[in-house]
Amino acid sequence: MSVATLAEPVSGPLAAEHHHELALANERSKKIRKAAGVAAFNGWMTGIFAVTSAPFAPFSIVGFLITAGLAVVAYNEFQGRKRLLQFDESAPRFLGWNQVGFLSMIIVYCLWMIFTGLTGEGPFAAEVAAKPELAQVLDSVEGFDYIYKMIVLALYGTVIVLSVIFQGWNAYYYFGRRQHVEDYVRETPAWVLDVQRATAPN
Repeated sequence: MSVATLAEPVSGPLAAEHHHELALANERSKKIRKAAGVAAFNGWMTGIFAVTSAPFAPFSIVGFLITAGLAVVAYNEFQGRKRLLQFDESAPRFLGWNQVGFLSMIIVYCLWMIFTGLTGEGPFAAEVAAKPELAQVLDSVEGFDYIYKMIVLALYGTVIVLSVIFQGWNAYYYFGRRQHVEDYVRETPAWVLDVQRATAPN
């Protein structure tokens, strides 16, 4: 007659109360993880813009600087995300200033485009200068150039306003996460932080 043997339950390295404390800590860290998700989204979007602008980089200094700037901003967003998941208390400020730098780059670029658009020769005047016969077809070159300049002003002015809203909100949001990270690190047991940092995604 065979006797069935029951295997002893394998005990893990953490007791039930440890699992409970980890679960509570994960719940309290949701705002920090959400900020890391925002940084990942911003990083991917900025990276896409950098890739799409890269083909134009070799043909102008402005194009090169814009592509390089976008690449740096995207890299910083991913680094900031990684640091947030490690509960680095300096990560929110790093990400906030990254957005301020991004906003500054956008504003400088738009102001430069507005300056060149308003002070330079308009495309219609340039075309008529190259092909004088077009002057007979276009009654008022100055009128077309005026409309073009107003479009340039409206376009880049709108980009500045939207960037101030979007990048400004991102910077404000990141700076506001600093207190959350500091409170979390202060109130969370060291062993819990060690476990979370060791298991954080790259």
